[in-house]
Amino acid sequence: MRLAWIGLGALGTPMAHNLLAAGYPLTVFNRTTSRCAPLQAAGARVADSPAEAANGADVLLLCVSDDHAAEAVLLGPTNASRPHAEQGRQHCPQFRTDCTDLGTAAIDALPPGALVIDCSTIAPATSRRLAAALAERGIHYIDAPVTGGTEGARAGRLSVLVGGAPEQLERARPLLEVLGSAITHFGPVGAGQEAKAVNQVLVAGSYAAVAEALSLAERLGLDRHQVVEALKGGAAGSWALEHRSAPMINDHFPLGFKLALHRKDLAIALEAAAAQELELPVSQLVAAMEDALLAEGHGELDVSALARWFRS
Repeated sequence: MRLAWIGLGALGTPMAHNLLAAGYPLTVFNRTTSRCAPLQAAGARVADSPAEAANGADVLLLCVSDDHAAEAVLLGPTNASRPHAEQGRQHCPQFRTDCTDLGTAAIDALPPGALVIDCSTIAPATSRRLAAALAERGIHYIDAPVTGGTEGARAGRLSVLVGGAPEQLERARPLLEVLGSAITHFGPVGAGQEAKAVNQVLVAGSYAAVAEALSLAERLGLDRHQVVEALKGGAAGSWALEHRSAPMINDHFPLGFKLALHRKDLAIALEAAAAQELELPVSQLVAAMEDALLAEGHGELDVSALARWFRS
């Protein structure tokens, strides 16, 4: 099976490494070419454009930062939706809109019958639009956003949330089983992204709750490490408390997932809720907290940097 991979960020790089380690030949492309070097050293071929990466591929996997980037690499910069660029700038100052140097798009090089597995977190409507455009060329598409952080990506234990035709999921399953320990099919294209929006709401609330609780413990003069050890096995236990309390206490936030990207994802979730006439007050509050942190220049830190809101 000839594989191509586009997008070598904090999640994409270890995911691509795992496919190489599993014995799959891989061609990679990333807008910042220096990020390709570790994959090249591990045996991947490096392409100069999305089209070169996709040329002749049976499966193209994609893990890029936002809607505009996904549209640009798959359909070409001139076909990328400008409203998404404007929305991205509004919600995330670090949103990348300059994709004009990406070269020829993947859609121009993928053969009919090829499959695109999109692991990016984007709006459900964008996934459906990409699927429709690719289908006109006889190319299949599933949305397969992931959750589990960099820890899960390195260990190959991500949760993969899938939307798309069942037969295409079965075609993708051997690859997804290399990347994740749980693969869940939610329905047609876009349903995986809807499930990821629910996930990001939970991330918002759980991270903010841990940051808030640790701030209270500090003000009360309690040993915060001791508090975490005492509480993580009880009703207050959570993934966020287990894995992100130490960075919050130490005020050191190595990447699991960028704060700026989570803010972008919250915008997707809030938009989905608004379309259903549902208010998400906790998510709205966390979004405002993240906006304040973005304004202070903390967008490149992990989402656990929410703890800094209480310090400022």
